[in-house]
Amino acid sequence: MTIDPDIRRLTLSTLLLSFVGPVPPNWLLDALADGLGGVVLFGSNLGEGSAVARLTGTLRSAAGGRALVLAIDEEGGEVTRLDTGRGSASPGAGALGHLDEPATTEAVYAAIGQRMSEAGLTLDLAPVADVNSDPGNPVIGLRSFSADPHVAARHVAAAVRGLQSSGIAACLKHFPGHGATATDSHHEVAVLKRTRAELADTELVPFRAGIEAGARAVMTGHLLVPDLDADRLATVSPVITTDLLRGELGFDGTVFTDALEMRAVSANLGMVEGFVQALIAGADAVETGALDYPELVSALPAAAAAALDEGRLSEKRLADAAERTSHLASLTPPSLTPPSREPLSASGPGALAAEPDALADRCLQVLGTVPTLRRPLVIECRTPGGMASGELPWSLGRPLSALLSGTDTVEVTESSDVAAIARRAAGRDLVVLVRDVLGQPWQRRILALAGEPAAGFGGDQDRSRAVCVVDAGWPSQTFDAAALIRTRGVSPGLLAAAARLLAGGGAR
Repeated sequence: MTIDPDIRRLTLSTLLLSFVGPVPPNWLLDALADGLGGVVLFGSNLGEGSAVARLTGTLRSAAGGRALVLAIDEEGGEVTRLDTGRGSASPGAGALGHLDEPATTEAVYAAIGQRMSEAGLTLDLAPVADVNSDPGNPVIGLRSFSADPHVAARHVAAAVRGLQSSGIAACLKHFPGHGATATDSHHEVAVLKRTRAELADTELVPFRAGIEAGARAVMTGHLLVPDLDADRLATVSPVITTDLLRGELGFDGTVFTDALEMRAVSANLGMVEGFVQALIAGADAVETGALDYPELVSALPAAAAAALDEGRLSEKRLADAAERTSHLASLTPPSLTPPSREPLSASGPGALAAEPDALADRCLQVLGTVPTLRRPLVIECRTPGGMASGELPWSLGRPLSALLSGTDTVEVTESSDVAAIARRAAGRDLVVLVRDVLGQPWQRRILALAGEPAAGFGGDQDRSRAVCVVDAGWPSQTFDAAALIRTRGVSPGLLAAAARLLAGGGAR
């Protein structure tokens, strides 16, 4: 099939591809020369984050200096690309939402945006605008600012202002809301069982706030919302993408899709048909995912040309998508006008990352009285990383051992020998770090070692020793503890703050 060169170029300009490893392959460089709209970079491309500007320069050179969309998922906290090898330099959304200082959130995202701008990037696939109203949600959790839509809304708006004040376009996700779903769209279709009224009162509140704050992009999720469209995912639904997002919410920026390689699309529609249907529905920029897909450089223009011949896709819609994606690529810092604001204090609300320790300390939540510890054993429950975050480096025992002599650390997983851990814990003060006890209930056996009756396993009930539980996940109501520190994340700064608190015997 011979494809009109103009149609091929228009189609490629709506596409964002990715690749594996630090060196862009020749097929991707050739696609950039032919008009590819941009690239989404992941952890495998960025390494320790010191050579990103060189990489983005290479990609721009391949495109002949043409403006590109160069994007990453830099949410801070649990999902980071610039800090994949060392853990995020920023508290995550869950911690910032708990702190509930919008000026601080704005400053944190301005700092993220500055790092991205210096690295030659143009778009942050953040902030997450989902309301984590289901604590058992397997994919959003700490990526959300809050279970309260109004708290989430003010922080989503602040994050947008912060990013765009640094010249980085913000992308709200995952429209119309992934927070009340019980499945992960990386693996299967996620169903959002909300009525139109419930959507208006909850899910859409942060998206409206982000759009009003000027967000340049919105990402649709691979979600089925039966009350809006019983037959099509939001990704490929004109009712959701065009009627609701563009029409009702008035969004006039660039509509992104989540990655087509995610099973919700690839296992049901296939990536090629998903691409075509997304364009028809009203998407402008279509992302493929983290792997190499050189075959799509020819397959997608061919599919778009066939859809044009069949009358399913109009050339006007294709040209509009291409123009919106190109416009996003062409934005420069002066186009993203910084908001007027007072200088931010380094110690109170609005503290910049220039004082990371003070910010992390304020993000912690303490319930009960943190005990004085002597020669503690830190038991770290190693739950698997999520699809969005991957495996992150983290430790509580390491920073605590630097502050408190005699500290030992043991890492445990679901398959660990609990009896052996109990023998090692005998007679020791204990610090037990858990993550997502609701989704990973095996951690309750470890909590039982700490003598927590609510864990349901009895435990040794030795109240003569000091015990503190550190919950690094979304706050769980499935256990209780006499002394509990909630960090809402495992970023190095948050765990270092918990270590300072533990080493100080509860002094703050």
